[in-house]
Amino acid sequence: MTTDPPSTPPPATPPAVGRVVVVAGGLSHERDVSLRSGRRVADAMRSAGLEVEQLDADATLLPRLAEDPPACVVPMLHGETGEDGAIREVLELLDLPYVGAVPTACRAAFDKPTAKAMVSRAGVHTPASVCLPHETFRELGAAAVMSALTDRLGLPLMVKPARSGSALGCSVVRTPADLPHAMVDAFAYGALALAERFVSGTEVAVGVVDTGDGPRALSPVSIHPDGGVYDYTARYTAGSTEFQVPATLSPELAEECARVAVLVHETLGLRDVSRSDLIVDDEGTVWFLEANVAPGFTETSTVPLAVSADGLDLGALFSRFVDTAVARGVHRA
Repeated sequence: MTTDPPSTPPPATPPAVGRVVVVAGGLSHERDVSLRSGRRVADAMRSAGLEVEQLDADATLLPRLAEDPPACVVPMLHGETGEDGAIREVLELLDLPYVGAVPTACRAAFDKPTAKAMVSRAGVHTPASVCLPHETFRELGAAAVMSALTDRLGLPLMVKPARSGSALGCSVVRTPADLPHAMVDAFAYGALALAERFVSGTEVAVGVVDTGDGPRALSPVSIHPDGGVYDYTARYTAGSTEFQVPATLSPELAEECARVAVLVHETLGLRDVSRSDLIVDDEGTVWFLEANVAPGFTETSTVPLAVSADGLDLGALFSRFVDTAVARGVHRA
């Protein structure tokens, strides 16, 4: 296992892999982000010489794929329908190779409590947390449950949906009075809410790529949002967040972040590309927050920032992903 940045020079001649379909959009809360990511990746692959078509994840998708099967599919869907493994299950039903993790790994990574438990067993620090369904608050009484929650975890807390992305429904709870509203926000995006002990420090995103010779970490990106919290607005509004690549960390801490991200990638069984969201606290401990099987590739996303900082070409990188996907064929559970 190595964390050195990978080397992916642009191919000298256009790849002969055939037509590639980028699937983006869908109906999740992250549709707009998905479309932006899909356009950027599709344009990058075209610049590398691939024949690329971008399709929306709607009722016309499967008939079009079945009628004219592409050589490979690149899922760029964000949110539950794009990251819970369902779209990849369907691609396997159609015998279509695709870039990214298999369905079982997607489900494990997208479910935050499951991912936290798996990486914790692998020796990675992750904040203490409690995951509760909406029904528990209704049946046992919201006041009593919230009191027990704060007694157990203390304050401040980070409350988020157990299965969601782009920081939608996430809130920092600093006082008991903030907790009810935070739980309502989390439940707006799913039936399960995760409350975890808030860790103060530097937020770091680390992309991991595998172009055929094993997973390697890209340069860590440190994140400094204007409002102090890296929420949806801070993620996707240009100028709302300062990103620094390489991260504002000592070489030792940067190496540890890279090591943790690669370990998470391997522990969760991910493929091709992933991103781990971490916090480095004031004592230098690296904490795992969550993993992403379909990281964003918008103009303000951290993985393409790291790709550029490492001197890599985005189109050439995805060309390698496509070549690898075509060579391995369709996953069979």
